[in-house]
Amino acid sequence: MAAITMKNIVKQYGDGYLAVNDVSLDVADGEFVILVGPSGCGKSTLLNMIVGLEDITSGEMLIDGNRVNEKRPRDRKLAMVFQNYALYPHLNVFENIAFPLRLKKMPEDEVKARVHEAAETLELTEHLDRKPANLSGGQRQRVAMGRAIVRQADAFLFDEPLSNLDAKLRGQMRTEIARMQRRLGTTTVYVTHDQTEAMTLGDRIAVLRKGLLQQVGSPHQLYEQPVNLFVAGFIGSPPMNFLPGRLGDGQLETPFGTHSVKSERMQRVGKRDLVIFGIRPQDFEDASLLSEEKRQLGQTFKPTVDVTEWLGNELYAYVPYEAPAEITQQLRELERELDSESLRTQLIVALDPASTIRSGSKAELWFDTERMHVFDPATGENLTRNRDQTSGDDQAAGVSVAGPPDETVSG
Repeated sequence: MAAITMKNIVKQYGDGYLAVNDVSLDVADGEFVILVGPSGCGKSTLLNMIVGLEDITSGEMLIDGNRVNEKRPRDRKLAMVFQNYALYPHLNVFENIAFPLRLKKMPEDEVKARVHEAAETLELTEHLDRKPANLSGGQRQRVAMGRAIVRQADAFLFDEPLSNLDAKLRGQMRTEIARMQRRLGTTTVYVTHDQTEAMTLGDRIAVLRKGLLQQVGSPHQLYEQPVNLFVAGFIGSPPMNFLPGRLGDGQLETPFGTHSVKSERMQRVGKRDLVIFGIRPQDFEDASLLSEEKRQLGQTFKPTVDVTEWLGNELYAYVPYEAPAEITQQLRELERELDSESLRTQLIVALDPASTIRSGSKAELWFDTERMHVFDPATGENLTRNRDQTSGDDQAAGVSVAGPPDETVSG
C-alpha cells in the first residue's frame, strides 16, 4: 500500500485546452477517495496521470513519497480496473485473473495461490472454469477486479467500473467493492460521475469542475457544507433547491412570501438585494403532519402543488415559481453542466408518504430555515457556510476546499 500525492498537477493539450488545472490532492495510505464530477471535468484524465497513461504537463505526482512523473505505468505498481471489463474471451476466469502473473513468469504454485485467494474474496471460486461469455455483467466486473487484486499493487484505480451495469447490479457491486477495499485496506482512487456511488463508497470525495478542484471532504461535509452552488447542485438526490430572493433585517423574501429568520448564519450574511437560497428537498414537510412544537422551529407557506409523485416510501411534490432572468439563466447553465433536469425554476419537496397532498391542490408546507444556505449569484460562493466549524473538520481529515474558480479557500 502507498499514499498518493498530487502537487499542482496540470494537464494541457497541444491546442491549449486545460483538462486538469492546478490540482493538489493527498490520498492517504489505505484511503478510499472518489473523483467525481460531470463529463469533461477532468476526473478520468487525472486518474490516467496517476497510472501513467497520460503525461503530466506540470506539477508532481508522488507515490509512496517517490516522484513518478517519468515512470512507465508498469513501473508504478498500480492496478487499474476500467469501465469495460477488458477480459480475454478465449480464456477462462482462472486464466483471465492469472494473466498479469503469467506475464511476470511467476511460479505456478504462486499463481494458483493468488488466483484462488482473489477468487475467494470475490466469490468467484465456483466460476473459475467458465468463459467470460457465460458470466453476468457483475461477475465479469469481479473477474476484472480479481486481476487487479492478484497483482498485490500499492493502489487500486477504478475508472467508472459500474457504468455498464444495470441499476440493481450497480447497487450490488458498490457493496462488494466497499467490502473488498475495507478487507484489503488498499489505497483506492475511484472515478465516477454518479454522485450516489461517490456518497456511498468514499472516505472522502473530490469534486471537479472543468479541471478545477472545487471541494474535498467526507460525504457528510459535502452534503452539509457545500462550498458553492456547483457542489450543492451536484451532491444530493434530488439536488438542492435554488430559489431567488432578498435577505435583510431578519427577513428573507422568496417567491413564496416573506419569512422571518433568527439564524446566526443568515445574520452574518447581512443585507443582500439578490441572493440564491438553497434548501434540500428533505428539509420540507407537510405542515398538517407536524406537532405545534416543530412548526415553531421553521416557517410555513401555502403554494399550489403542480405535480406529485408517490413512490410508496417517498412522496415528492413539485411547485413551480418565477425567478429573475439572470437567476433563471444561471440555473439553466448549471443544469446543463450537471446534466440534470431538476434545477429548473421549480421547488422539489420530499414529504412523508402519509401526506394526502395531491397534484393541483393547495398545500401548507413547512421548511426548516436553519437548514437553508445562501449563495452569491455572481460567484456561486456559499455565504452561510460555517467556515470555523468546517475548517476544524477539514484539518482533522486532511481536507482542502476550493471556492469559485477565481477564489481559493483554505480549510
